[in-house]
Amino acid sequence: MSRQAGLKSLEPSANYWSVNFAQDALAYWIDAWQRSVLALDVMRERSARYQVHAAKLAPHVLKFDCELVMDGRSLPRPVNYVLARVKPPKGVTIDASKRPFVIVDPRAGHGPGIGGFKPESEIGVAFKAGHPCYFIGFLPDPVPGQTIEDVATAEAAFLERIVATHPQAEGKPAVVGNCQAGWAVMMLAALRPELFGPIIIAGSPLSYWTGVRGENPMRYTGGLLGGSWLTALTGDLGAGKFDGAWLVSNFENLNPANTLWSKQYNLYANVDKEAPRYLEFEQWWGGHVLLNAAEMQFIADELFIGNKLSRGRLATSDGTQIDLRNIRSPILVFCSRADNITPPQQALDWILDIYSSVDDIRAHGQTIVYAVHETIGHLGIFVSGSVARKEHDEFTSNIDLIDVLPPGLYEAVITPKGAAGKDSDLIEGEYLVRFEARTLDDIRAYGANDAGDDREFAAAARISEINLGLYRTFMQPWLRPYMTEGMAGAMRQLHPLRLQYEIFSNENPYMKAIEWIAKCVRVARQPALESNVLWQAQCSVSDAIETSLNAYRDMRDTLLEATFHAIYGSSLLQALVGLKADAEEPHQPHPMTAAHAALVRQHIAEIKRRVSEGGPREAALRALIYVRLPEGVIDERGFNLLRALRREAGKGYTLEEFKRVLREQFLLVLLDEQRAVAAIPGMLAKDPGLARRMAAAVHRMIDAVPLRGEEAKARMAEVDHYLEQAADETEKGPADNGRKRPHAVELRHSHVQDPRGSKH
Repeated sequence: MSRQAGLKSLEPSANYWSVNFAQDALAYWIDAWQRSVLALDVMRERSARYQVHAAKLAPHVLKFDCELVMDGRSLPRPVNYVLARVKPPKGVTIDASKRPFVIVDPRAGHGPGIGGFKPESEIGVAFKAGHPCYFIGFLPDPVPGQTIEDVATAEAAFLERIVATHPQAEGKPAVVGNCQAGWAVMMLAALRPELFGPIIIAGSPLSYWTGVRGENPMRYTGGLLGGSWLTALTGDLGAGKFDGAWLVSNFENLNPANTLWSKQYNLYANVDKEAPRYLEFEQWWGGHVLLNAAEMQFIADELFIGNKLSRGRLATSDGTQIDLRNIRSPILVFCSRADNITPPQQALDWILDIYSSVDDIRAHGQTIVYAVHETIGHLGIFVSGSVARKEHDEFTSNIDLIDVLPPGLYEAVITPKGAAGKDSDLIEGEYLVRFEARTLDDIRAYGANDAGDDREFAAAARISEINLGLYRTFMQPWLRPYMTEGMAGAMRQLHPLRLQYEIFSNENPYMKAIEWIAKCVRVARQPALESNVLWQAQCSVSDAIETSLNAYRDMRDTLLEATFHAIYGSSLLQALVGLKADAEEPHQPHPMTAAHAALVRQHIAEIKRRVSEGGPREAALRALIYVRLPEGVIDERGFNLLRALRREAGKGYTLEEFKRVLREQFLLVLLDEQRAVAAIPGMLAKDPGLARRMAAAVHRMIDAVPLRGEEAKARMAEVDHYLEQAADETEKGPADNGRKRPHAVELRHSHVQDPRGSKH
């Protein structure tokens, strides 16, 4: 046989291909039909769960047992919010000395519970770290007449109860504000700073105008709709209530590929394993709640379109200004580059709105930490198990470290524990978190508005006020009398997001047989192989549909952005709405008040007078700050050693005392580095025995986390000399604090800006 004939005999025959294709076609047809039935049954079950969930008095999706502590409806200014104590699961031991964690869920269209949606969640990691845990949630229907300010008053009462319940806890409650709850928590913390420990705001938009051109066009929506008059219309059509389903619709419109295709296709394609996850998520996603029309109008006018919170223009009903600079607790901002609802600019640029520099942050005694995830989406910030195991776990286990960080701006950088090498025994959990000093330029690097952008959004806010005034004058008076609660309820039931649950419910006669057919299908299930050519064709078609919808989204977003800039970038329109020439200047952070400037000056003078006060404990902290300052990095290894330093110091400090002393020593080094360091020998000499223990502790801490830079090493050599000098002079007599510093070490002094303009 020739070579050519031999090769030909090895090629699959036409009959072979036809037989295999027929087998694939039959297998795929059976599989596709079965998947269709099973997917319909999942949709039927989803509708059944929706009806059961909606019928509950207080529906939520918490996976933890809880008990009611306070009902907001019983307060003098009643609201539909409640405070619940979350019960720890079996096997979890709560440490009564640890600060409680309070999870506040967003009221942004969905029901409560997303903070405890899974065992691995914000609540789950708080329990893992041994903290008592509380949850602030809400009922589906608002109390008639309640306002955003009433809600803030209720949450203050909740925190007062928690503080009173845990008098033995080291520190005030740590409060987690998710998404829209973030701005609510920040508003309350500015009004009642004494109630708060560290604040974690996750995926929370605080600077609504800010963004990067060509990305995340949701911020243009208010201007393109002509302002908040549509919010007022929706509230009037709801007989004084705003349907949260419209907010959910806005979220879904951002990603039409997922909304119109991918979510349902993934269920259909992977119905054998996808159903539990799909049903669990849809129970929360479909739990739509209501807001009072006045509440939603406040959110739209003051925050979404007005952007008044971060610019210091928001006030309470009695005229009290809500100034975020009043917050005294450390603030940890967690956001993601992949979040198209709260991109990093909206999560972080409020810092640029209210502070002019890091020195300004320090002058206000503020500590701000931020962490930026690279890939997780908006919902993943709250529900992703991987985020809970890494970011939320690290934030929770290091909450006391965050609470004692010196004033300033830091970025939380999380790395695997294995990279720490021999120091891994000082790390709790699987990751090492370190806090690296940053400047405002690091925030600007994520993107920010220019003067033209701010002017356009200011014009949109003016147009919104005009259109809202026209609506309230000419349409609202005759529309409101005709809208009854019955009509509003019927309209809510016909909302497309609610209607889909009705279509697939057991009330639909065509769905009654699906449950029985699905049981039969599960018994005789025959999934097709992934090598099936028709299965592969199905995947290709799905990818093409998703790609097409993404292309449509990109074109739509580009058009919407261009339209916004074309309308509100018009000089004529800006002049017509009264924008003056000074509006062309970039937004400047609101200046420090005269009273606060005087207080800062007094505080600086008082701290500098105490440069020689304190003993070996304060001297050890001061020496560590001086040595580590050039590196600008603090991590949990050093903090765990500081815990040991507190214990070794004898009496020890409470957390509040330790925080006060650490911050004071930090500021002393910043304000007058030479005098602060020169005073160390005299402070050590006040208690020779304790001084020797503190000197040994300082060396252990430096050895455990080695120094990296040459300047830090030079400073350590200088500190070593002082420690040795203190030991020698303890034997000889009182130390001379006024002697000159022995080493000719060139130092780059850090400064805090005095309100008068001079530096210290």
